[in-house]
Amino acid sequence: MILATALTFAAIAGSPATLAAEVKMVGTITEIQMAADGNSAIAILEHNKTGESIAITVTDELTLDKFKDERIVEGDEIRAKYDNAGGSNKSLTFKKTAGC
Repeated sequence: MILATALTFAAIAGSPATLAAEVKMVGTITEIQMAADGNSAIAILEHNKTGESIAITVTDELTLDKFKDERIVEGDEIRAKYDNAGGSNKSLTFKKTAGC
């Protein structure tokens, strides 16, 4: 019984769903793709350290408003936190490094 419980816990702890993590990064926006309805956007950032392009889904009103009125634009350096559960890269925070 104890062995079965331990094996079940190990299987759950090692599953991909539980391995999702909050990821922090600083990068430069290379592209912003607004949804037609304006309720979401995909921001593609080039990671400053690795050069990797990362697509982050943005859904919060404040950041979307900054995209719409061009307070955040392509070429801006961004400090972002996102949840990479299921490969969706959902934005948790999305701010200019210089403040905004």
